[in-house]
Amino acid sequence: MRRPWKHPTTARHGAADLCLREVGLLLPRRFARRAAASEDLVMRLQVHRKLNSHTGCVNTVGFNADGDTLISGSDDQMVMLWDWDTGAIKLQFHSGHSNNVFQARFMPYTNDQTIVTCAADGEVRLAKIGDGGDVPTTLLGDHDGRAHKLAIEPGSPYIFYSCGEDGLVQHFDLRTNTATKLFQCRNSLSKSGHSSNIHLNAITIDPRNPNLLAVGGSNCYTRVYDIRKYKWDGSSDYPSDCYCPPHLIGNRFVGITGLAFSHQSELLISYNNENIYLFPKNGGLGPDPKSSVKIEANKGSKSTIVSSGEDVDRPAPLMYAGHRNCETVKGVTFIGPNHEYVASGSDCGRLFIWRKKDGKFLRAMEGDECVVNCIEPHPHTMTIASSGIDNDVKIWTPTATERAPVVNIEELKPRKRRTKLWHFSLPEELIFHVLASRRRRQAAGDDDSSEDLEDSTGLLNLVLRAAERDVLSDEDEESSEDSGDCSLN
Repeated sequence: MRRPWKHPTTARHGAADLCLREVGLLLPRRFARRAAASEDLVMRLQVHRKLNSHTGCVNTVGFNADGDTLISGSDDQMVMLWDWDTGAIKLQFHSGHSNNVFQARFMPYTNDQTIVTCAADGEVRLAKIGDGGDVPTTLLGDHDGRAHKLAIEPGSPYIFYSCGEDGLVQHFDLRTNTATKLFQCRNSLSKSGHSSNIHLNAITIDPRNPNLLAVGGSNCYTRVYDIRKYKWDGSSDYPSDCYCPPHLIGNRFVGITGLAFSHQSELLISYNNENIYLFPKNGGLGPDPKSSVKIEANKGSKSTIVSSGEDVDRPAPLMYAGHRNCETVKGVTFIGPNHEYVASGSDCGRLFIWRKKDGKFLRAMEGDECVVNCIEPHPHTMTIASSGIDNDVKIWTPTATERAPVVNIEELKPRKRRTKLWHFSLPEELIFHVLASRRRRQAAGDDDSSEDLEDSTGLLNLVLRAAERDVLSDEDEESSEDSGDCSLN
C-alpha cells in the first residue's frame, strides 16, 4: 500500500526560539533564518511597488545574489535592471533578440556585469555591461524553435545550460563562448520506428549536486541527467532517472511547464492541466520507466508499482492543488530561506502559495489582470517578484498591518479578466501547433487517422473562432468572465 510522503519537520515556536537565542543555545544566523520563514510573514505579503516601464508582457524576473537588483525581460525585447525598493531603473538595454525575451539571468560572481538571455527567436545571447553603461550582446548559440529556459550552474561564473522546443539541451562555457549540443530529448520509439522530439519548457540544476540536470516539456516525465556519466557527443538521450506521479505515467495529454530543486534535492514539478507535485530525493522511477515500471490498478483507487518483477513501495509525491495551469508556460518555485513554501502563478491572475511540508493552501493573491506566469523569491528575505501578461513587475513584501484572512480554496471567487489575453495576432502559429500535436500523436502509435483528422478539424475550428473573437474584442474591450477561474482539480 502506497503511503503519502511526509516532509520531515520539527515543531518550533517563535517565542521559544527567541529565548534559545538569548541564552546562547540558538545561533543568531539560524534564528534569523527561522524568523524569515515565519508563516506570519507569508500571511502579511502585499504589493510593495509596481515596476512599470516595459511595453509588453514581462516573461522573466530574477534577483541578483545580493538581492538589491532585479532583472526583467519582456515581449518588447528589452532587459531592465531595477532598484526594486525605490522603483528606479538602474540600466536598460535591447537584448539583441528579434522576439520575446523568455529568460534573463545574472551569472554568479561577475559583479552583475554578465547577463545571459534566451528568447522566442531561439537564440541564446550574452550581454556584457561595460563602462559607461554600454551593453554589447553576443550570440552564443541557437535552437530550432523557441528557447524557453536557462539553468545556471551554482557558483560558476562561466557554465550554464539551455533548453528549447527542438528538444535540445546545450552546454555553454563563457571562457570560450562556445555551445556544446549535449543531447536531444525524444519520446520513446513509436510503432513506426521513428521518435519525435520533446518540446522542452523547463530546465533546472540540483543546488546540492550541480552534476544533476532536470528537464521537462511536452511529456509526462521529468528526466534527470548526471552530466558526469554522459557522452558529450549529442548522439542520444540516456537519463539517469525519471520522475512522474503514478497516475500520470504514460499519459500523452499532459506536459510539464515548470521545475525546481529545493535545498534538500527535492524535485518540484508543475504540470499543465494538472497539479504540482513534490518528489523526495531519489524518488524517481528509474532511467526507463516505460520498460521497467508498470502500474497495476487494483483494489479500487489504489495502485501498485511493479519494477523488474518486484513490488516497490514508493511514497506518493506531495500534491499542491487549486491553481489553474492551462494557457501559458508557468514556472514554479520555492519560497523561504529553507524552501518552506511552494508558489505558482495561475490562469486566474493570482499567486498561489502552499505550505511545502503538507501541501496546505495558504494564500491566493491578486497578481495580474490576466495570468501570473513568473514568481521569483528574494535570496535573503520574504520578498517576492511576480509578473505575467501585464506590462509591469509587482514586488511583494510582508508589510501588511493585518494578516490575510484564512480562505478555503473552494471559496475563491471567480475573477473578471481582461480580454487581451485572447488576442491572436498570428492564428496560423496556433494552427501549426495543432498540426504538430497531431503528428506527435501519430508518432506515439495512434493509427486511427480518421479520429485524428476529426479531432484536428475540431481544434482548427476552435482556433478560427478564437481569432474571430479577437477581432470582435478589438471593437468591444469590456471585461468578461471565462474559463480561467481557479478551481480545485
